[in-house]
Amino acid sequence: MTTVMVILQVAAALGLLNVWLLRFSQRTSYRGGDARTMVEEFAAYGLPAWFTYVIGSLKIGAAIALIAGIWLPALVFPAAAVICILMLGALAMHARIGDPLKKFLPALGMLGLCAVIAWGAVR
Repeated sequence: MTTVMVILQVAAALGLLNVWLLRFSQRTSYRGGDARTMVEEFAAYGLPAWFTYVIGSLKIGAAIALIAGIWLPALVFPAAAVICILMLGALAMHARIGDPLKKFLPALGMLGLCAVIAWGAVR
């Protein structure tokens, strides 16, 4: 595994952990609709509150798997693939409610980052 791939994995993992653990209840300019918290954001998408925690668990689990993948490379591709799928869902939700392009950027960036990680894992 190259140093660049490790850096990308750690960057993606820390980004997800930051959003889902540290900023979960904080307002950001990237939240969907007029939401102030993660639960409000999912409500803006028309999704139930429990779904917030399902998606959060998947993202936190995948982030941990990316970090563990430094020592257990077999975890990297599945973790990156799960994140890619979830980011496609996030982009669809932003589109569904007509968010401006700015609100798409974090999900788009994470999708690109994890696509590179997944590609690197299968090379």
